[in-house]
Amino acid sequence: MSILVTGGAGYIGSHMVLELLEAGETVVVLDNLTTGFRWAVPANVTLVIGDCGDQDLVRTVIRRHGVTAIIHFAGSIVVPDSVADPLGYYANNTVKSRALIEVAVATGVKNFIFSSTAAVYGMTGDAPIDEETPLKPMSPYGSSKLMTEIMLADTARAHNFRYVALRYFNVAGADPQGRVGQSTPRATHLIKVTCETALGQRSHMEVFGTDYPTADGTCVRDYIHVKDLARAHMSALAHLKAGGKSDVFNCGYGKGYSVLQVIEAVKRTSNREFAVKVSPRRPGDPAAVVAAPAKIMRELGWQPEHADLDQIVTQAMAWERRLAEIKKAS
Repeated sequence: MSILVTGGAGYIGSHMVLELLEAGETVVVLDNLTTGFRWAVPANVTLVIGDCGDQDLVRTVIRRHGVTAIIHFAGSIVVPDSVADPLGYYANNTVKSRALIEVAVATGVKNFIFSSTAAVYGMTGDAPIDEETPLKPMSPYGSSKLMTEIMLADTARAHNFRYVALRYFNVAGADPQGRVGQSTPRATHLIKVTCETALGQRSHMEVFGTDYPTADGTCVRDYIHVKDLARAHMSALAHLKAGGKSDVFNCGYGKGYSVLQVIEAVKRTSNREFAVKVSPRRPGDPAAVVAAPAKIMRELGWQPEHADLDQIVTQAMAWERRLAEIKKAS
């Protein structure tokens, strides 16, 4: 019996694999290595290089390895790219997810965990966002994820199939032991960009807009440590294994930090100064996006263990140094 992790060679997926191994699970990773890395998959884990939309391949993997649950991370995640290439995002995030769900049902895999996003909510105002907030995505990325959530709900009503969709807020940080972290080239995540700038890998970084209705005029986001997010998936898996019902949960801390606060935290913890350029707002950026995480805490028993911005940026910085060593050695 094993757990299939699609996208398990990527940022969040690789942390999930470590959590599963530490819990004594047998893990199979399916990744096409478009944005993932072979070295991010532990040597004792089966890595199948291929696409989650390849139904024949997925069917073979499920049967060969006795897969009993699927944790689905594979997909595209850059909002501006989705605006420029909406059909590509719908193909990669929605059509391939549909193919994966269909094979899961056909092969009797009853438990499915889906990597969703707070982008399904769209522009929400300043109040913390709970799961009852209206769903009004503002990008093809958000819409592609919402479409998959709808497919999962419809499938669960029609078949012996249960799912949990986890709506991530801003994922950040790295494995505290330095084994894996955010490694995608040209990543757009604020904390990664700020750490790269502090290390001299970028000449400067940009702040997009300083005239928002927030305390310092810059956007506010809820940053969740990637290890806490992986633990949320473990809680979801335990819930499904125990016969829990299909559901949707926000994954965040309920506290936001502004862009300038993140920059200051990186400067403070790294003891480095770097150039910051102020640029105009980007279209569609909400002023504040903060989770209301009460539901996942109440119903899945999840509690954050790494909800400290300085810890998050310190571990992200340590990973950037480690990543430079990996690149030099390869």
